[in-house]
Amino acid sequence: MEKLLDTLASGIHDARNQLLIAESQLSERERQHGIDLGEARQAIENAASRLTRLLAAYRLMQHDARLALQPCRIDELCAEAVLTQRALFAASGLELTLDCQVLDEWVCARDLVADMLNNALQNASRHARRQVRLSAVSSADGLCLLVEDDGPGFAQLPPQATGSGLLLAGRLAELHQRGQRHGHLQLSNGGRLGGAVFALTLP
Repeated sequence: MEKLLDTLASGIHDARNQLLIAESQLSERERQHGIDLGEARQAIENAASRLTRLLAAYRLMQHDARLALQPCRIDELCAEAVLTQRALFAASGLELTLDCQVLDEWVCARDLVADMLNNALQNASRHARRQVRLSAVSSADGLCLLVEDDGPGFAQLPPQATGSGLLLAGRLAELHQRGQRHGHLQLSNGGRLGGAVFALTLP
């Protein structure tokens, strides 16, 4: 497992550096030709930022370190994820709705949770027919962040070949701990939209 993480971390580091080089080249073309490539540069910067957080998350998994937890406004976290993915969903002709019923602060690793939500929303956009919903509710189990779509759902449960994003999300969820309770990730079919359901629960 450690060798696998080292290999993945090296690849992520190289990909991030290539993106930063591309962003620098776009900036130079803007200066030379007087054109506006701001949207392209922003997309590259967002991708590079996500790779940076992914690299940090893999290092956490490798060394089993403690997460940097801080109070976080859940409604702001969810709204930020929706805003980040707005252009992707608009280009795909999909409706992305937000139903956040948690207005209080919650202690979590904010940036890593935000990255998990963005990854889940992007995955849902690839399979949804018309709509995706991000919601947040609280219960006796803790905070539950849900991404649901109206696509065909998972062909197998649990998915036979969990991608690095799902593997990482599950591990990072477990690293969230309060007392004897740990966070967890659950994947299912059905939900309010009838397709795949990504449910991240944090204690």
